[in-house]
Amino acid sequence: MENVFDSVGELSRRLHNREISAVELARGYLERIEAKKNLNAFLDVRPEETLKQAEAADARLSAGTAGPLTGIPIAHKDIFVTKEWSSTAASRMLEGYMSPFDATVVRQLKSAGMVCLGKLNCDEFAMGSGNENSAFGRVHNPWDINAVPGGSSGGNRKGSPGAPAAAVAAGLAPIVTGTDTGGSIREPAAFTGVTGVKPTYGRPSRLGMIAFASSLDTAGLLGHSAEDCAAVLGAMVGHDPWDSTSVNMPTEDFTRDLAKPIKGMRIGVPYSWMGEGLDPEVRKSIDEVLDFYRREGAEIVDIELKMARLGVPVYYVVACAEASSNLSRFDGVRYGHRAAEYTDILDMMKRSRDEGFGPEPKRRIMIGTYVLSHGYYDAYYLKAQRVRRLIANEFHDVFKTVDAIALPVTTGTAYDFGTNADPVSAYLSDLYTVPASLAGLPGVAMPCGIHSNGRPIGLQLLGEHFTEARLLQLAAQWQRSTDWHLRHPADC
Repeated sequence: MENVFDSVGELSRRLHNREISAVELARGYLERIEAKKNLNAFLDVRPEETLKQAEAADARLSAGTAGPLTGIPIAHKDIFVTKEWSSTAASRMLEGYMSPFDATVVRQLKSAGMVCLGKLNCDEFAMGSGNENSAFGRVHNPWDINAVPGGSSGGNRKGSPGAPAAAVAAGLAPIVTGTDTGGSIREPAAFTGVTGVKPTYGRPSRLGMIAFASSLDTAGLLGHSAEDCAAVLGAMVGHDPWDSTSVNMPTEDFTRDLAKPIKGMRIGVPYSWMGEGLDPEVRKSIDEVLDFYRREGAEIVDIELKMARLGVPVYYVVACAEASSNLSRFDGVRYGHRAAEYTDILDMMKRSRDEGFGPEPKRRIMIGTYVLSHGYYDAYYLKAQRVRRLIANEFHDVFKTVDAIALPVTTGTAYDFGTNADPVSAYLSDLYTVPASLAGLPGVAMPCGIHSNGRPIGLQLLGEHFTEARLLQLAAQWQRSTDWHLRHPADC
């Protein structure tokens, strides 16, 4: 299929002008998915279901009732439950599970007329970072099949949707859904040269997302550009009365400010975070972005984020505690895999959980159970929550003086499978992404260069709650003047 890297806007124009049908477009992407099976990006592809949705989109286009997203293909991370495709969270615990309902985000995008291409691989229960922990095999980075498609340089941490990012980078889908718990939209975006947006916590519904850490999990998007993400984001946010964490506020047009100048904006940069451990080429690429913003009339301001440095230990306590609680339901009785052989009900639960969960969920369950146990709850979990509030307050204070914060996503580029960075790099990579998640802030990651090793470099922009449009505006201005987001892997 030609033009697999076309923007959402261009695909919409072609569909509405009847230059291509939704069925033809879907078939083209399905063929490409089949041709790139070596990446292992997709867990469940059902062409008959995809083409059924495409036919419905063509009917709307013919009847003149189509919206701007009607017929646009999309794929969903396997954390979102879907009626027509299996929902496994990349775990043996849920192997073959078919949901009786769609996640709210999936339902909203389906209502907008988007056509689902299938379900995307991820780390088991979104617990990991490099897509090395899926029960169904690891995902490869299309820029270098020896490299991970997402996650922290330090190893198994934040639940990276590496497959969604890899799918976009390889041209298997024009845009995909992902989830961000501690950086797991922003980091894969940086590692694969695509654009990722993590909305404010509570803007997209969490209903139908298989929970990892409920107070952190946020649905988001990965696409080729800020413009593409802005075009789709409006369709996936909005109040959900069935989700107690959903924010009751009207939807908005996130494309409205994309072309507006950024003159007069103040962009904060925590320069103290950009020293030891940061790859010199990454620093150089980020400085080029900041220089561009200066030329466009923005003011670059040095800021301090002292409390945010405590984000890493806070994250591990809170996320693991919530993971322990959320995964307790998978016991072989109520939900999930049940062992074939056992002596009594207690033995059945033990065997079922041992067989169903992989090593990473087991580790997190153990840590979380420990910090929630009697005698340690106050010392660890409650203390972590208090520090979390201090981190959020610090961000809110900073945003009284700046419009956005710019900083690296990771200390370097995508690392090779089976390797770990030095402890300093691991710490700093977590430091760049985790604090914003703890505070529930929106963020956008965008490509800003190619390293001498041939792998993409990314930068992230953070904003105050509900300032997604401003962040997308800043990203779009950069992408209008550069072509980093238009570059693709050589064999794609």
